[in-house]
Amino acid sequence: MQWRDVLWAYAMIAPMMIGLLIFYIWPVFQTIFFSFTRWGAFGKYTVTGLSNYQGMLSDPELGGALRNTLIYTVLSVTGGIIVSLFFATLLNQKIRGVGVYRTLYFLPVVTIPAAIAIIWQWLYNGDYGLVNYLLSFAHIHGLSWLTNPATALYAIIIVAIWGAVGNNMVLFLAGLQGISSTYIEAAAIDGAGPIKKFFHITLPLLSPTIFFVTVTSLINAFQVFDLIFLMLGPNSPALQSGETVVYLYYQHAFIDNDKGYASAIAVFLFVIILVVTLIQFRLQKRWVHYG
Repeated sequence: MQWRDVLWAYAMIAPMMIGLLIFYIWPVFQTIFFSFTRWGAFGKYTVTGLSNYQGMLSDPELGGALRNTLIYTVLSVTGGIIVSLFFATLLNQKIRGVGVYRTLYFLPVVTIPAAIAIIWQWLYNGDYGLVNYLLSFAHIHGLSWLTNPATALYAIIIVAIWGAVGNNMVLFLAGLQGISSTYIEAAAIDGAGPIKKFFHITLPLLSPTIFFVTVTSLINAFQVFDLIFLMLGPNSPALQSGETVVYLYYQHAFIDNDKGYASAIAVFLFVIILVVTLIQFRLQKRWVHYG
């Protein structure tokens, strides 16, 4: 290429590169640096070395938040993939009004989190919520789902699964429609039934899509904040049982003004997500089939 072509190429990608450096790459290194500091009044800080990380080792609140995050991640990701795959398989059939059903299942993706939180708070309300109203027909006394420490986190997990179905379903539908019908027809000729065709043909050929959805879903689940903040809030009696690592980061950074310790929590979560993602990429060779 001519040097002018090279300059024009870099000029075209310069805005994106500058934006990435300012808003993504630089904050990462800044957060790592702040994790070795302790903040005082008026934005002043002092370098304290590893004291924040040493404090994390004996912080019971961080341990509880990590436990809640792991429970939320495992259940929401697993449940979201299973439910999304189930509906994607159903909506991949030739049924009347399939476009309407696909639109309805995708609606949570384009709905703002605040509206979702308000709707589900009403559904879960212990006095006049629809969930308890439906349970009353079976003579089951409902609970205050979002204020009961035993049920708050699991109630939010159900909302997370409901909200993830639309996006995951679209990805699974694309993967299902990319599978050649030749494989299915050959399996049918060999006498395979619907269940065998699904587990022995469809799932292996869909494994790249499942891998992609799993990686992105795990990353998003580890960073959950909006549902906890909107549906529980700082005054909820069930906050401790539903508090996640990112919510704890928010608490220290913006409420307690302890940005050094909050940065250490962010770095800690970053390392966890990085390790989990690397493990997934290492293990993909064992179960992901390309082509």
